[in-house]
Formats: sequence, C-alpha cells, structure tokens
Amino acid sequence: MGEFTSIGWCHHTFNTWEGCEKISPACKLCYAAALNQWLRGGENWGPGSPRRFFGDAHWKKPLAWNRKAEQAGERRRVFCGSVMDIGELHPDAHTHILQNDARARLWPIINETTWLDWLLLTKRIDTLAEMLPWFPGGKPWLNVWVGVTAEDDEYARERITRLRAVPAARSFVSYEPALGPIDWAPHLTGEGRPDLVIFGDESGRERRPAELAWARETRDACAAAGVAFYFKQWHGDGVDGPRDKKGKRHLPILDGRIHDSMPEVSR
Repeated sequence: MGEFTSIGWCHHTFNTWEGCEKISPACKLCYAAALNQWLRGGENWGPGSPRRFFGDAHWKKPLAWNRKAEQAGERRRVFCGSVMDIGELHPDAHTHILQNDARARLWPIINETTWLDWLLLTKRIDTLAEMLPWFPGGKPWLNVWVGVTAEDDEYARERITRLRAVPAARSFVSYEPALGPIDWAPHLTGEGRPDLVIFGDESGRERRPAELAWARETRDACAAAGVAFYFKQWHGDGVDGPRDKKGKRHLPILDGRIHDSMPEVSR
C-alpha cells in the first residue's frame, strides 16, 4: 500500500488511515471496500465502523520517496488516499479526533517532501477545503493537487463547482468510474477550471458498463480547453492495446493514440 502502485496516474499511494463510508453511486463497487472485506472482514467500512490507523514506519515512507525522487531529479506523484477519503468526518467522536490527528501529521510531511506532488482526491470537497493548511485565504502549496470524483453529470455539477472555489496549485477531476455522460461546457472554462481530467470505466465482475462516447466527449472537451486528459483504463471494445488477466486495458489506445497527459508542475 504505497511503494509502488498499478494506478497509472501516480507513482505512489499513501493513506492516513484505512476505511470509509459509501456516499454516492461511484462507491457501490469500491475496490478498497472489497479489499477490506477480503482482508479484514469489512471491519473498517461503513458509517460507524472503526478506521485502521498506521504506525510510525508507515509515516516514514513519503520521506524515503522524496529522497529517491530528489536523487533521480524527477518529481513523483502521490495519490492520497487509495483506501480512504481525506475529507471524511467520522461520526464517532474518538475516531474523528484520530482522523484530525492524522491529517495534522500529514500536512508537515507534505510541506517537507518538496519533490513529491500530492494528489488529494475526495468526494467530500466541502469538508476537505476547510481542512487544507492554507485555507481560507492563504496561498496554495505548490505540491498539492486537489481533486474530486465525478461519476456523472449530477455529481460533476455538485463537486466540480465546489472544487473551483478551492484555491489549489493544481486541481483535477476523477471521472472514474464513469457512470453517465458529463456536459463539460460549464466546467472547463474560466477561472478555477480543473487542470486534469482522469477517465476510466468501472472494474469488477459486476461493473456497470460505460460508453466510449463519454471518453471521446471528455477528450475533445479537454483538448478544446487546454486541459490535460488521462484515459486510465477500459474493459470494453473499441480501443486497442493489450489486456490484463481481468480483461482490462491500461492506458488504452483510443483512435490511434494513448492519452496520458499531465499538467505542468512547479519545481
């Protein structure tokens, strides 16, 4: 859970705890919930369940990644978090305190790891915005990207609108799993528009199929607006590229090319 990852748009994953609560249609087949069910009987998933917190060795990993990135002279991206939501407010008072302590421990590490770009992805953008160490009124940290999940047009209108009000060095949208078309016209113009859109269909045997037209519409809208577009994965037909054992194409070839653009970053 961290050193290397199969998630193509980042180099590492880091989590301040394990566990979450499903709050929107995108959560239905959550891979992290399934993994927690398999490894821990699902004890860390749900509104009242405890969250699993980590020891000191876990918290030292980003410092090691930062040293390696500096030695290589290459910035690395860290996805936070793959098995939790950094914006979650647990209803249990004690667990809520532990979450706040974990967030308070994360901010200095982000500030210190200047060779890492931290991608904070949430479905709870309102609460996360209030927790960011520079918000409200401060200057965004250059190595923090703030992102939201938007699985269809309803959640795009709700979450991207709120994301645009959050000051961030970079912002992004994870259109994964894609569960419906999105009208990108109101989201990719003007101040505060996202710098990156990541697209992918749903995984798992019970996955809800996406339409390739949604990927093309998103690609074209991003190209017209000068926004980076990253086509992460595809299970269906209509694209090229090798499949893995589960039938998934990573970085599929759509209309003759791979789409793996990333926004420019500050040193």
